[in-house]
Amino acid sequence: MEKAERSALVKQIAADLGFLACGITGANRMDDEEARLENWLKAGMHGSMKWMEGHFEKRLNPAELVPGAQSVICLLFNYQPSVRQEEDTARISAYAYGDDYHQVVKTRLHALANAMKERFGDFNYRAFVDSAPILERPLAARAGLGWIGKHSLLLRKGNGSFFFIGELIADIELEQDGPVTDHCGTCTACIDACPTDAIVADRVVDSRRCISYLTIELRDEIPAEFRDKMENWAYGCDICQDVCPWNRFARPHNEPAFNIREEIRSFDLKDWLKVDEAGFKRIFSKSAVKRTKYGGFQRNLKFISAIQ
Repeated sequence: MEKAERSALVKQIAADLGFLACGITGANRMDDEEARLENWLKAGMHGSMKWMEGHFEKRLNPAELVPGAQSVICLLFNYQPSVRQEEDTARISAYAYGDDYHQVVKTRLHALANAMKERFGDFNYRAFVDSAPILERPLAARAGLGWIGKHSLLLRKGNGSFFFIGELIADIELEQDGPVTDHCGTCTACIDACPTDAIVADRVVDSRRCISYLTIELRDEIPAEFRDKMENWAYGCDICQDVCPWNRFARPHNEPAFNIREEIRSFDLKDWLKVDEAGFKRIFSKSAVKRTKYGGFQRNLKFISAIQ
């Protein structure tokens, strides 16, 4: 089978498995991202995420993760919800409404790899979903799945940005896709809407000011300067996505595992403040929200409710 035929078959299998889109790029080093990453780190915009300083070469070179790698199969998985929370509650980012995306999407990635092996024979690969030192968004852009918006997220015509990105890095040769053009134009909706001014330049986010960072990654107390700027976000933030015109075209997902939890849908801020540690573990046992842990979630709730 010619590599073009293999690539077409990979995309068909991906679609059958429920992926929103599939693109393929080479496993060569991303030289054009080196200066951007180095400057971002030198400016300290990763905040307390010291792990971002490690594995610098691996972040730029997929072949460092899979010896002999030839192709990176990039995939998108939709999580656009059909039901949203009320805005006057403790708001949780839509990606965390249901079960932990790491497990849900990675299971599909392995299913794709196994289906490929049935048709092409054995090959070596590794599957990643926001789980390795890899520049997922630039890779996906290079694979033609969209472009990097001013908010630094991947945008795709017809789908917006409410999707997860996953990869199979494999030592199998496939036909590569090319990048698409940028379609943000002069729009600055995401920059203008960010209440903490975290988008400091085109495609540059200062994590130290980002609500997602403040509510998830930061382990210390949230700086007082952000007290009136959190807009009730207790875990993550979707503001820059919600205001993006391209997300008007997004369609709701059809993955039951990502359906909104009843507590997230119905609880108000007072209800969340009453949840004890056992309740937190019960509600979020299979959720990405458990990353912030009970103490961190309580810190966030108290901060947005002005409880000292």
